Order: sequence, then C-alpha cells, then structure tokens
Amino acid sequence: MEYRKNQTVEVTITDIGKNGEGIGRSGDYILFVKDAIAGDTVEAVITKVKKNYGYARCLKVITPSSDRTEPFCSEHRRCGGCQIQAMSYDAQLRVKENKVKNDLIRIGHVPAETIERVFEPIIGMDEPVRYRNKSQYPVGVDTDKNPVAGFYAGRTHHIIPCTDCGIAPEENKEILKIILDHMKKHDIRPYDEEGSGTVRHILIRKGFATGQIMVCLVIRYQGKSSSEFIPGQAELIHGLQKIPGMTSICVSVNNDRTNVIMGNEIHTIAGSDTISDILLDKRFEISPLSFYQVNPVQTEKLYRTAIEFAQLSGSEHVWDICCGIGTISLCMADKAKTVHGLEIVPEAIDDAKKNAVSNRINNAQFICAAAEDYLPAHKDEIQADVIVLDPPRKGMDPKALSAIADTGCGRIVYVSCDSATLSRDVEYLTQRGYSLERVRCTDMFPHTIHTESVALLQRMSNTRTRSITLDVDMEDYHRIMGDKTDD
Repeated sequence: MEYRKNQTVEVTITDIGKNGEGIGRSGDYILFVKDAIAGDTVEAVITKVKKNYGYARCLKVITPSSDRTEPFCSEHRRCGGCQIQAMSYDAQLRVKENKVKNDLIRIGHVPAETIERVFEPIIGMDEPVRYRNKSQYPVGVDTDKNPVAGFYAGRTHHIIPCTDCGIAPEENKEILKIILDHMKKHDIRPYDEEGSGTVRHILIRKGFATGQIMVCLVIRYQGKSSSEFIPGQAELIHGLQKIPGMTSICVSVNNDRTNVIMGNEIHTIAGSDTISDILLDKRFEISPLSFYQVNPVQTEKLYRTAIEFAQLSGSEHVWDICCGIGTISLCMADKAKTVHGLEIVPEAIDDAKKNAVSNRINNAQFICAAAEDYLPAHKDEIQADVIVLDPPRKGMDPKALSAIADTGCGRIVYVSCDSATLSRDVEYLTQRGYSLERVRCTDMFPHTIHTESVALLQRMSNTRTRSITLDVDMEDYHRIMGDKTDD
C-alpha cells in the first residue's frame, strides 16, 4: 500500500520513540505518531512520508492504553514541553529506565546480562508536579496584538499562551500577569523576529529551600543610559516586589538577532545579583546565567547517588569535571580529602569559589580550564582517586575522555542527562580498562522523555589497556550525535 501526506490511518502503538512519540505500524509501514503512547490504538493523520517510515499526528484514541491517564494541562498537546504527560507516572518511569538500558546495550555494547547485574531501580518523584525552579517564557502577541507569554509549540516559534504551567511554581502566574499588564499599559512591544520590539523572554528562578525568587527580563535595548531599561521601570519593580520571596530583579540585554535566549550583559535593577538555594545542607548562590539543576527535590537524590557511588572514606582526591558552580564538588568535599573542580565557564568558576567560601569549605579548588587541555598538561602532579563527570547533553569531549583514562583514576562517577552519549562514553572507557559496576536513573524531568543517570565505572586491576585512536572515537561521536539532531 502506498501512503501519502494527510492520509488518515488506524495504528496500534507498540513502542515509544526517543522524542516521546508513539511507534506503530499500518500494515508493514512504520509510523511515528505524536501524542500516542504504547498500547493505544489510534486514528492518525500522516504529516510526512518517507520511503520506509513516516510521521503522523494522533487525531483520536480508538482504544486507550492501560497506561493512558488524563493530562493535568489542557495545552500539553500543543506545547512541546511535556511529551508524555498522557502516560501514567509509573509507566513513564518504566519507559525511561528501559531507554537507558537499551541505549547502553545498543550504543554502549554492554552485554544484556551485565545490564541486569548493574542496573538499580529508578528513583521517581513522590509528587511529580510544580518541580521546576527555572522557567523561561518567550514573549509575543496574540491576535488582538496584546502581549502574551508561554511556550513554543513543538518545533516552531509559535507561542502557546500559558502562564500557569503545571510543572512550574505557582508564583509564576502572578509574576507573568504583572509583567504583561505593565507591558500593555506602557505599550511595551514584545521582540519580533524582524529585530524590533523590546521584551524577548522572561526568566523566573526560585530557590525552593529558601523561597527566594529572581525575575530577569531579556530585552533588546538600544539606549545609552542604564537608569531605566523599561518604561515605567520603578512601577514594574514596585509591582514585582509585592510577590513574597522576590529577591532579585534584573535585565539581560540581548541585541543579537539569534535564537540564544540570554545575553551576556546583566544589570540588576532591584534587590541582589543572585538568589540562594540549599542542597544537602550546602548553600549555593545562583545568578541569571548559572547552571543549576532545575528539579531540586530530585537533585538531592541524584547527588546522594553520586556520593554513594564515589565510595568516599575521607582520604580520596576527587576531580569534578564540568563542575559548574560547584554543586557536586562541594557536596562531596566533607567526605573527601581534596576536591578539584574544572569548568570552562569563567562566571561559573567565580560562583563556585564564592560558594566554597560561603560554606566554609577549605579543601576545594576550582580551575577555569578544559579537561582535555588541563589534565595532560598537569598529568605528573594530578592525584585522582575519583573523577566525577557531569557533562552537557552532548557528552564528554573525546580528547577529555582520553585524558581522564590516562590519569589511571580508580573510580569514575558519570552523571548524565543523555543516555545515548553516556552509552558512547561508557563504551570508550570500558575499552580503556574500566568496568561498568552500577547504574541508577533519577527522574529529574517528569512528563518529559528525558531522564538523568549515574553510572559507576571501576578501573580493573592489573589490566593493560590498548590504545584507541581518536579518529575512531570521533567517528563514533558524530555517528551518535547525528542520531540526536532532532533533540
């Protein structure tokens, strides 16, 4: 049978894809169906046709899966954020755990029997709502030219108005109302893709343990004076400061015609430059540009897992690669002899040093450098009993992995937000003499397809490791990353 765009078909969904879409067959033809979950039989309309597979959108659920549940957000299908909100939470956890297992087997070439031995139960949330401490809302206009804020529809720049997201703090709704009302009153236009207008995004951060709130307006600003970035600025500040916990109000100037949200120029217009939060009894200062895990409840569970895997007795020298503002480093410091953090972002290193001082931690050192440069240059002086890796979604740089393996470190604790690149890097490290000993997932992002994992790799004693060329590693790197271009 030949399939065509806009054709309506009946599909039984048997699996879930990497972006949360349902996977099923119509005859022998494979379809990736948005808004369908495993176990559903749906009526779907085909949106794109390829030779051996196609893409479709669910029109109607004919027979619901036993895992289907009623979503708590009316916009979940239009908004691209919570891809699997229609799936029961227990089923979400199963899907995420199986995804990590399958990636380690398929990409990392870890034997299935090893996976069954080393894998530990996923850590879910007790209450998987209102968990995000950071939200970024694009600003635009509705059909009546009134300012609106919300989220982009999946794979578009069309804004779905939404001021009360169910995974964001309740305070955000009132904060957004104050800002949007102010924009309408003072005729402040949202930024548009032609390069005109003022307000681009609204960033809201909250310290869950402290209750402190930061609001940062990302704006286009052509003025020369820094006394007033927004018309009626004093009035806006007064309105926002009525919100309990409001600690920092700032603007981020971004005049570039780019999809990058934040500009590098930050101006505090009221309150302090940072807010603070507490993780595992450590206080951290958070600036608008700081990387800080978005789910603090689960972050504590994640870090406890990493600390457990590190097996610290107080005598170890720990190196934390991609340390950010020092959260993992400082949480491990009181259980290690020394901790050294490496990070390429200067502002993050400055924050890490300040966080060490404010927590009265004296055995932590933070260095602004890339691991692939710093480790080889100082290989004769580096003592590393445990190395912690917490890279971005793209995983570790191949040269950095090579330098890490060359240290001869006894244990590597790998904290990953992407199981595909984790699996790629695990394969490399096992070829360099390490054995995968423990893996555990933590659900940091309920209702999305993403999950966080911690893996422990132990150096095998009396093992001679063979040299692996970086050319092969780079081929694998680009192969895996090529699979991820839609993320």
